[in-house]
Amino acid sequence: MINKFSIDRNSFLTKRITGYYHQLYTGYGQAGNPDFINTLKNTYNNAPYSNLLNAQKTIIEIIHHDLLDIIDEENLTNCLIIGVPRAKALNSYSQKQLLLKDAIKKVAQNIRGVFDGTDCIIRTVNTKTTHIKNPVNYVNDGDDPYPGITVETCEINQNIVANQNIILIDDIYTKGVNIDEDCIQALLDNGAKNVIFYSIAYTRRDS
Repeated sequence: MINKFSIDRNSFLTKRITGYYHQLYTGYGQAGNPDFINTLKNTYNNAPYSNLLNAQKTIIEIIHHDLLDIIDEENLTNCLIIGVPRAKALNSYSQKQLLLKDAIKKVAQNIRGVFDGTDCIIRTVNTKTTHIKNPVNYVNDGDDPYPGITVETCEINQNIVANQNIILIDDIYTKGVNIDEDCIQALLDNGAKNVIFYSIAYTRRDS
């Protein structure tokens, strides 16, 4: 059963937002942890392709199932699904590092009333990759999260976003990082009718 929570307003976000998540993220390698998320990130672009496809298949099944529950819970007749962009400029990633975006596209094609918005937010300027604390052989350039970072480092297609019910998808939500909060606010500022947040995993950083 899908889990529901609230994202509270703060300096990044002007209103409380309804959020959902599939399961807890307890730490890489821990029993029951969704390590397939780390596989699909493919941060160092060295994961075997077969492992990536298996991870993507798992994630497609999870997102598809959970979106149906969210759509039912929120009484949505149609919605636009958008993925939170990765930290670096889109053109710096290989296709094997963009398989979450591809998974969201595939889900959108298979649910009636759901439309693909994965190209509505495109990162053009590098930002700090927040989940890498001590990078080795990885250039982690760019700014840490600050209010407005999404608008200032991304191209947002306002023509498509405006007046839409949006489900914003990320792989992991961690309270206090504020990347997701800022992305939600960017969509609201660009005219979104409503934004619901969904992540595959939720980190209890605040506990």
